[in-house]
Amino acid sequence: MRVLVTGLSTFWGGKLAQELERRDDVEVVVGLDTREPQVPLERTEFVRADASYSILERIVKAAQIDTVLHTHLIVDSTLASGRTVHEINVIGTMNLLAAAGAPGSPVRKVIVKNSGYVYGAHQRDAYYIREEMQRSSEPRSNMERSLIEVEAFLRDFAEENPHIAVTLLRFTNVLGDNLDTPFAQALRLPMVPEIFGFDPRLQFVHEEDVVGALTYATFNDVPGVFNVAGDGEMPWSEICKIVAKRRVALPPVLTGYTAEVLKLAKIVNLPPEWLDLLRFGRGLDNTRFKRAGYKYRYTTPGTVESFARGLRLQTAVGDKNPGYRYEREVEDFFRHSPAVVRKV
Repeated sequence: MRVLVTGLSTFWGGKLAQELERRDDVEVVVGLDTREPQVPLERTEFVRADASYSILERIVKAAQIDTVLHTHLIVDSTLASGRTVHEINVIGTMNLLAAAGAPGSPVRKVIVKNSGYVYGAHQRDAYYIREEMQRSSEPRSNMERSLIEVEAFLRDFAEENPHIAVTLLRFTNVLGDNLDTPFAQALRLPMVPEIFGFDPRLQFVHEEDVVGALTYATFNDVPGVFNVAGDGEMPWSEICKIVAKRRVALPPVLTGYTAEVLKLAKIVNLPPEWLDLLRFGRGLDNTRFKRAGYKYRYTTPGTVESFARGLRLQTAVGDKNPGYRYEREVEDFFRHSPAVVRKV
């Protein structure tokens, strides 16, 4: 296999590149991003590109890429401006699909990592949302609108290119020790926010299952749309109890205004799509992907328990010694410089 990974500098792009490097059946790994990779990589070729991936068609043909892993969709509206989100999510995906479907393209598989935010969260929603269901409310942010637009392009691409296996994975809320998501950030606060009068049931997927699901789709032919979520749901109050955090209630009216005040005070940045989840929750039906053969490592309760253990360990041990920050030039020195003495 000859694989291209978008968003190599992101948490998911780096993790997947490391996973691909371990596989003997992967001949070439090319990583594309605007920034240097943030994790040590042995044989991944890094290509710097603009946010719209305008050079992608040339790379696909030059490296004879047969599999594309698109991990670089922004799914948190607090991370970038609306303009940047549109450029990365919509324009970047359009250029990726144009490169994959160009005449003479060697691409035969495209996997896209998306989010359950495409469904929104509303009181009219079903208890568990299946892949064919439509959202029952209007998008709350530019980020949500961009993800919906991306999926429309992807549907058209799949219909026009039946020779290419297209897999779309919609992930529920992610928790893990090594990444920051809105839920992880909130649960690390001294007092965790909630909305007065609401105790939503929520669902989570462990960071290991995110990598596991994307890897499974890479090495197995599973075209289609799939929800990815750990079994079960939990009330927000129970989640906070497990992580041993007290809760502070936001007002049920003018909640967005209160969130803006918290942002300006640099206490926490709560995205509007996240506030919807704090009101109504959301559950995704994960049956289809399990039937496709994927076996989850964690349930929703197991994911929360794992996250709580990580918090307790961090509290007990602390972070007195900052971790090593990966720098590609330094690692290249250790690997390739003739000045480094290598043991036989």
